[in-house]
Amino acid sequence: MSRSRNTAVLGIAATALAALGVLTPAQGAESTRELWGDVTVLPGREGIVDIAGYEGDALGIGSRLTLTAPEGAEVTKTPLQAQDYRGRVDADGDSASYTWTGSASGRPWQGRSFPFVLAVPADAVPGTRLAGCAVRLTDAHGTRKDHGTCAVTVGLPEPTLTRPVSGVALAARPVTGGTAYPGAQITVRYEATKDEGVTGQGPEPGPEVCTATADRDGRWTCVPSTELPAGPGRLQATATFNGVAAVSEQIYVVVGGTGPRGRP
Repeated sequence: MSRSRNTAVLGIAATALAALGVLTPAQGAESTRELWGDVTVLPGREGIVDIAGYEGDALGIGSRLTLTAPEGAEVTKTPLQAQDYRGRVDADGDSASYTWTGSASGRPWQGRSFPFVLAVPADAVPGTRLAGCAVRLTDAHGTRKDHGTCAVTVGLPEPTLTRPVSGVALAARPVTGGTAYPGAQITVRYEATKDEGVTGQGPEPGPEVCTATADRDGRWTCVPSTELPAGPGRLQATATFNGVAAVSEQIYVVVGGTGPRGRP
């Protein structure tokens, strides 16, 4: 990161929420609803936060919407492709803005959202709310007309489910395993293919068959405590960590093999 404050330790969610609430309207500010946006971004990835919510007076040419990046993140792009909006990112990634260059009588900020791309560092801890994301809208003279915040949460990478192997006949209690974020709690669920829902995604998740905790290298394994039903079905792993969750892709299995724990 280019600025020293981006090297600070990421705050816990409660501290971040408190930091997000410290902004107060400037004297003479005209606002009916605060600007707002939220996004969840995986460690080492980028995500788009859309800022919207202005319902005040027309500001016209030269008015500007500016986003200040939260601690531990940088703004990398202003991807809006629309006539009469000029996007700009500061060289150090601290902030970015859109400026209206169209008609002086236009109402450029009402009724639409404005995307900003934020990059989160690879060592960001899933479930953390990054503090300090702020938004302001100013007129051509730099007078603030509205303000707000954006909630940037570090997401949890999806776990993988690599055992058992799909399409191989299995024993009723097959070894199940894969990878996940170190320390994540893993829950494996099963659903028969005749069920209308989708494991982990339907209105009712499939029954839990086993649980595990990913080790410091991200590996995990577990064995069902009871036998799986004979025939075809689906398995899916859900990872949870620090208040956030992610699910693996499903694998299709057929129970009907031999041996105490099936094939890998």
